[in-house]
Amino acid sequence: MVLPGVYAPQEDTALLAGALSDESLPPGAAVLDVGTGSGALALAAARRGGRVTAVDVSWRAVCAARVNAARAGLRVRVRHGNLFTPVRGETFDLVLANPPYVPAPGRGRAPRGAARAWDAGHDGRLVLDRICAEAPGLLRPGGVLLLVQSALSDPERTVGRLREAGLKAAVTRRQRIAFGPVVRGRERWLRQRGLLSLTDNEEELVVVRAELPV
Repeated sequence: MVLPGVYAPQEDTALLAGALSDESLPPGAAVLDVGTGSGALALAAARRGGRVTAVDVSWRAVCAARVNAARAGLRVRVRHGNLFTPVRGETFDLVLANPPYVPAPGRGRAPRGAARAWDAGHDGRLVLDRICAEAPGLLRPGGVLLLVQSALSDPERTVGRLREAGLKAAVTRRQRIAFGPVVRGRERWLRQRGLLSLTDNEEELVVVRAELPV
């Protein structure tokens, strides 16, 4: 179930779910799904036996994730809050993140409403840089961060910042998709900025995997 104004599972969700299926997740592993939306990834982790906490800044998303967990008969702790704020002081074996990552026109304007699920500032890194800075402190030794983003928002910078924080990080999955409505709506602006070439007609999504050494 997806409520109006809540980010619906799309290609990026499926790409991250595929990366999740590759991870060894022992029963009872502590999992955090940050920016859970409808809760699709949280439910996938719960089906694997994880003790899952899901967080979203949108109250509608929180409600949708709670309803979807109940309908599936799965135990998921769903919290309302901005990124990692609701889980301060906790650590996890696995952190999943599908943050907003689409560059948006207009410097200094924070996204509002449903746009918080995709608009990510002028360079697309409004939330990505926060995750790179804060997620390493939430991982247990051997813990893994799985993050999906667009090539429009500089995956190499994500990998570099996570390595600087002491994690082993790399892009592990890539997928090209047709432009969705958000990218189509600002295609001309993205081309003017050089983030899309004149011949690009697809967007590349990537999964970044980062692990805290034991």
